[in-house]
Amino acid sequence: MSKLPESNEDTSVEHGPGSPPSTPRWVKVFGIIALVLVLLFVILHLTGNNFGGHGGHTAHSSVKEQGVK
Repeated sequence: MSKLPESNEDTSVEHGPGSPPSTPRWVKVFGIIALVLVLLFVILHLTGNNFGGHGGHTAHSSVKEQGVK
Protein backbone atom coordinates (compact mmCIF):
# COMPACT_ATOMS: atom_id res chain seq x y z
CA MET A 1 0.00 0.00 0.00
CA SER A 2 1.21 3.50 -0.74
CA LYS A 3 1.27 6.16 1.90
CA LEU A 4 -0.73 9.30 1.10
CA PRO A 5 1.25 12.56 1.23
CA GLU A 6 0.63 14.75 4.24
CA SER A 7 -1.21 18.03 3.95
CA ASN A 8 0.89 20.95 2.65
CA GLU A 9 -0.97 23.59 4.71
CA ASP A 10 1.89 24.41 7.06
CA THR A 11 5.09 22.96 5.65
CA SER A 12 7.40 25.74 6.89
CA VAL A 13 7.00 24.76 10.56
CA GLU A 14 8.19 21.37 11.67
CA HIS A 15 6.91 20.06 14.96
CA GLY A 16 9.05 18.02 17.25
CA PRO A 17 7.83 14.76 18.67
CA GLY A 18 5.21 15.32 21.34
CA SER A 19 4.78 19.04 20.65
CA PRO A 20 1.28 20.29 19.85
CA PRO A 21 0.68 21.99 16.48
CA SER A 22 0.88 25.78 16.46
CA THR A 23 -2.23 27.96 16.46
CA PRO A 24 -3.42 28.89 12.94
CA ARG A 25 -2.81 32.49 11.86
CA TRP A 26 -6.53 33.24 11.42
CA VAL A 27 -7.20 32.31 15.06
CA LYS A 28 -4.45 34.68 16.21
CA VAL A 29 -5.82 37.50 14.01
CA PHE A 30 -9.39 37.10 15.29
CA GLY A 31 -8.10 36.95 18.87
CA ILE A 32 -6.17 40.19 18.45
CA ILE A 33 -9.20 41.90 16.85
CA ALA A 34 -11.45 40.72 19.69
CA LEU A 35 -8.97 41.95 22.29
CA VAL A 36 -8.74 45.38 20.64
CA LEU A 37 -12.54 45.70 20.51
CA VAL A 38 -12.90 44.72 24.17
CA LEU A 39 -10.21 47.21 25.20
CA LEU A 40 -11.87 49.94 23.12
CA PHE A 41 -15.23 49.22 24.76
CA VAL A 42 -13.72 49.31 28.26
CA ILE A 43 -11.82 52.55 27.58
CA LEU A 44 -14.91 54.24 26.15
CA HIS A 45 -17.02 53.03 29.07
CA LEU A 46 -14.53 54.26 31.67
CA THR A 47 -14.20 57.69 30.03
CA GLY A 48 -17.98 58.18 29.97
CA ASN A 49 -18.29 57.98 26.20
CA ASN A 50 -20.24 55.47 24.21
CA PHE A 51 -20.65 54.35 20.62
CA GLY A 52 -23.92 56.27 20.13
CA GLY A 53 -22.42 59.68 20.70
CA HIS A 54 -24.66 62.58 21.75
CA GLY A 55 -24.50 61.57 25.42
CA GLY A 56 -26.61 58.41 25.30
CA HIS A 57 -29.04 58.44 28.23
CA THR A 58 -28.09 61.82 29.66
CA ALA A 59 -30.55 64.66 29.32
CA HIS A 60 -29.70 67.48 26.95
CA SER A 61 -29.31 70.99 28.32
CA SER A 62 -32.28 72.15 26.24
CA VAL A 63 -34.61 69.73 28.03
CA LYS A 64 -36.20 71.35 31.06
CA GLU A 65 -36.95 69.30 34.14
CA GLN A 66 -40.65 69.02 34.72
CA GLY A 67 -42.14 69.41 38.18
CA VAL A 68 -39.29 71.49 39.60
CA LYS A 69 -40.00 75.19 40.18
